[in-house]
Amino acid sequence: MYPMLINGEQRITKKSFNVINPSTGAVLGLAPELDVENIQLTLKSARQGFEAWSAKTPAERKAIILRYAELIDENSGRIIELLRAETGKPQDNAEYDFGMLSTCLRFFVEEVERLDQPVLHDPDGRFLHYMLRQPLGVCVGMLAWNFPLLNVGYKIGPALAAGCSVILKPSSETPLASLEIAYLAKEAGLPDGVINMVTGTDHDMMKNMLQSDIPSMVTMIGSTRGGLEVMNSSCSSVKHFSVELGGNAPVVVYPDADIKNAAEQVTNLKFANCGQICVSPNRVFVHESIYNEFVELALGIAKGIEMGPLVSDKARQYVLGLVESAKAAGAEVVLGGNAIDGDGFFMEPTILRNVSPEMDVSRNEVFGPVMSIIPFSDSDDEIALANDTEYGLAAYVFTTNLQNGLRAARDIQAGSVCVNEVHYSVQLPHGGLKQSGVGKDCSRYSLEEYLTLKRVSVLVD
Repeated sequence: MYPMLINGEQRITKKSFNVINPSTGAVLGLAPELDVENIQLTLKSARQGFEAWSAKTPAERKAIILRYAELIDENSGRIIELLRAETGKPQDNAEYDFGMLSTCLRFFVEEVERLDQPVLHDPDGRFLHYMLRQPLGVCVGMLAWNFPLLNVGYKIGPALAAGCSVILKPSSETPLASLEIAYLAKEAGLPDGVINMVTGTDHDMMKNMLQSDIPSMVTMIGSTRGGLEVMNSSCSSVKHFSVELGGNAPVVVYPDADIKNAAEQVTNLKFANCGQICVSPNRVFVHESIYNEFVELALGIAKGIEMGPLVSDKARQYVLGLVESAKAAGAEVVLGGNAIDGDGFFMEPTILRNVSPEMDVSRNEVFGPVMSIIPFSDSDDEIALANDTEYGLAAYVFTTNLQNGLRAARDIQAGSVCVNEVHYSVQLPHGGLKQSGVGKDCSRYSLEEYLTLKRVSVLVD
């Protein structure tokens, strides 16, 4: 049993749920089902935690946060082992997932010192006007299972640095390593109630949390459908939202691109984490003049990739269904396309060619190891093809023509566009347009969302 953490105490409830190891299908551990009583306790604790944490000086908070990061790193071995067991990640992926947590803590505690609080011009010379940033309040975060600890870091990094308290609900698929991280908060010196970690499988139960007027912010990493449900439930009072939702990332490979580089970049990202990445390339538009060569290069790279499992059999069946639907509509499977027999929820890396934009595998977020390669010609509007989706999280462009690259970066409707190389980092803002969400993770732009912006005017004449 892995208890919840509420007000600095580990708590269990009358009911619990199983956490499954996706590599074996066996039960790994148990976590408590959140109930109404503990929701009210959590809300009260988070409010008290905010009062204590926001009253500390930035220097006091910095020392505690850095100690917390040190403690997390000191426990890396056992936490990474648990993370691998609940996600099925290979070692290098798990180490990256884990490492981003302490990276976020250290980045944001430094970045908060660089935020400006400008003095504003007064045309009459009678007032001193300045902007004041202050901690926003209690923040409720609901997190996805694909990168459990990275997702925790994306939320507690800016929240703690800003002086906020947090209530986090990790995914019921992968809550265990996140709970272990929460247990270390008290040892680091964080006041009780600053970090609260709750678990459960009943989405309706969380509505009691979201409908309270105690949270000032609701933040989430997950699907667009889930994001809409969370936002609807939260609108019983005015709250801030920062939600990173679904993606259906396009890739545009122009005929002048470095085709080997393009194939390597796209294929390696596509099959990383078994395709379970929100910014994973789903629709790969390749000019017809280099189409066959790109397919062959991608095929050769994908054959050498070893992947972990999908998170559940339900997830695997969904992805396999998209492959079967595409085949029935005329797509050709050039690699994979099948579940792997045996324990766990493994699937072959899969490449589809001759995919059309109308197929379900092109219209929907795949979130699995399926790469669809779609040809385009000079008569096609490749930017319109890339934008033909409700999502707008990430996009990728490969070209050696500066004009093509700049035009695509300008016109593709996505929160981030990478040209000629995939690149993500904690100092760069990450978030979506259209139905892929609002707000940002990472960078100073995320930190600003956890702070109020108050104008102060002082009469001086």
